[in-house]
Amino acid sequence: MITIQNLHKTYSGKHCVLDGITFTFENSHIYGLTGPNGCGKTTLMRCICGFTHPSSGYVTVEKKVVTRDCDFAPSTGIIIETPGFLPHLSALKNLSILARTSGKASAERIAEVIRFVGLDPDDKKHVGQYSLGMRQRLGIAQAILENPTNLILDEPFNGLDAQGVSDIHTLLQKLKAEGKCILIASHSASDIDQACDTILLFQNGTISVVK
Repeated sequence: MITIQNLHKTYSGKHCVLDGITFTFENSHIYGLTGPNGCGKTTLMRCICGFTHPSSGYVTVEKKVVTRDCDFAPSTGIIIETPGFLPHLSALKNLSILARTSGKASAERIAEVIRFVGLDPDDKKHVGQYSLGMRQRLGIAQAILENPTNLILDEPFNGLDAQGVSDIHTLLQKLKAEGKCILIASHSASDIDQACDTILLFQNGTISVVK
């Protein structure tokens, strides 16, 4: 569970992006974050993850206050920018390198998450040859590699064709069924409406529930 309490974020001492946000995100639920560019969606996600420090207020993830009890949100998989992979290596080798960094995912788990997102762990094709949809699926595999409780996904449908969008929707429902708390930011109102149980609209630094 992710709890946001009276969260403020002001840049350069003047521009208030988040103005006292309070909300609780629960497990087995998909939340959509909507609103115009610069409204605070990505800033909130970055505050949850620990990449951006709030001006005041706090974020609690898995009972730990982010940036106070821990540097980064515990048990949280993240895609906030386009996932960076080594283009001359396969999906399996890319995730194997990432897994060695933390030591928390076995070879069996790596193969499992690659299959889960609809890719083949035995495929030797280099990631640099992947379509955008395949790269998005591999990005989700990376985010769930260590079986996190929470997922933070910024624009997971961006640039995908109809089949790619459909694949991501299917993956999200599978992850929800596993009990994960999922936050999605997207400019696509139709994709947000289809994927999400609850939709939050960002306006003037505040949020309101519109679904």
